[in-house]
Amino acid sequence: MKKYIASKKIIGVLLVATIFLSFSFKSKFFEVAKQIEIYNSLFKELNMYYVDEINPAELTDLAIKNTLKDLDPYTNFYNEQDVEDARIRREGEYAGIGVSVFYTEEGIEISEIYKGFSADKVGLKAGDVIISANGQSLKNMEREQLSMFLKGTPGTKVSVEIKRQGEVLKKELKREKVEINPVPFYDMIDEETGYITLTRFNNKASSEVKKAFKDLKKKGMKKLVFDLRSNPGGSLMESINIANFFLPKGKVVVTTKAKIKKWSNTYKTSNEPLDLELPMVVLINGSSASASEIVSGSLQDYDRAVIMGERSFGKGLVQRQKELTYGTQLKLTISKYYTPSGRCIQELDYTNRNPKTGEVPKFSDNGINEFKTANGRTVFDGGGVMPDVQIEISKKTAATENLVNSKAIFNFAIDYVAKNKEIAAAEDFQIQDSDFRAFTKFLENDTTFVTQQESLFKKAYLSTENNSISKEYEKIKEKLFENKIEEISKNKDIINELLEDQILRNYYYEEGVFKHHLKNDATIFKAVELMKNEPSYNQILSAK
Repeated sequence: MKKYIASKKIIGVLLVATIFLSFSFKSKFFEVAKQIEIYNSLFKELNMYYVDEINPAELTDLAIKNTLKDLDPYTNFYNEQDVEDARIRREGEYAGIGVSVFYTEEGIEISEIYKGFSADKVGLKAGDVIISANGQSLKNMEREQLSMFLKGTPGTKVSVEIKRQGEVLKKELKREKVEINPVPFYDMIDEETGYITLTRFNNKASSEVKKAFKDLKKKGMKKLVFDLRSNPGGSLMESINIANFFLPKGKVVVTTKAKIKKWSNTYKTSNEPLDLELPMVVLINGSSASASEIVSGSLQDYDRAVIMGERSFGKGLVQRQKELTYGTQLKLTISKYYTPSGRCIQELDYTNRNPKTGEVPKFSDNGINEFKTANGRTVFDGGGVMPDVQIEISKKTAATENLVNSKAIFNFAIDYVAKNKEIAAAEDFQIQDSDFRAFTKFLENDTTFVTQQESLFKKAYLSTENNSISKEYEKIKEKLFENKIEEISKNKDIINELLEDQILRNYYYEEGVFKHHLKNDATIFKAVELMKNEPSYNQILSAK
């Protein structure tokens, strides 16, 4: 009898829980439907009765972006052109002229030329601005319109006018299949140490890494420097495939935890590895994110490689594309990922963003947790992968952050090329102190690099109608500029490297940048030295 009563109680509890969950689901569904109906009715009323004409597409685009802006920065709405751009990044190939670009009011400014493709063949250069295509002026066009002019069916041609240093030139370009190799460079550093750089995790990443690895093995590689610095990530599956090259079959690489059960998964290596013994150093920095952190985090957790460099970016969030109507997409964050030891290395807690200031707290603000690697070494969560061997660089000032995010370095490199027809070989080129001084002088007239103080001061000055303070304004403006130069000079090491890379890219393509790094990069030197010192290498990977 007691068993019967207990069973009835359990059934009762389950029934109440089911009813509650059903009601909760229906209530939530009703709230979503309600808000959509409110927006639809508001949109119709605005469109019919607002005194001036409104653009429905722009209004909707703005509403969607405002809806998403308080979530994390990786959840985005993609219009049809954005969807195509995302496909190109994912698949690593498209039909175009072989350039990367900036979209400006004047037209399409070329930021980089890819070696051997159509733009390179006809002599286009970084800094050239395409001002017309097939007779159509590109001035003041929207980004979506501009992006259509250079891409198209392979074999088709496009006639362009370009503006270079004030001169207008005419060129005819042939669109062709452009493949973006995620491994733009690999080579032997010395007789037994190989070097592979991976710049993105597109659909070709694992096949290109495998190809480079096998080629270097034929050349006698016995040690490897694997460079993931400034790699922003990409395909989750490609990161798992690449980790699998160096880990045994059946090992957990990453675990994802989501609100939807089917999107919570444990991903394991499923193939036989390429090599389990070869000593490795993986290079990371503050711009190594997402898939780069999956690879470096898993190799660290299994003590398979020494991680060297700076703490990684701390993006432990996974996105997925969801198809919407009319060829649009929603890219949304669906889960967080965890390394094999259990670390979530997401740094920023977007869920608890301050509603007043917009400031996003760090998970580490509430303390960090310890985890153990396979050998028993202690590693931590709370923001990025912390390298086993940390390379010290100067901490970026706020002014330097502004500089890096501006076009000032790019603009200076274009000016440098115009004034110098040739430079030393890629391996030998060095930025001199005189070049750094020339750069700071260049900044006097560059309008792209503006600090917050300069911006606020100019805004305050323009808001006043009193012209009698113009002399004082010029003096203060000069002082603010001096302060700006003083602040960026604290990061001379970082800026010189960025200047070198940008200038070399304009003379010797991306390949020249990596050739230069192979002979001049202090971090690569330290990686090679460490692997030559076998006891030190093994000690880092042990728990002692």
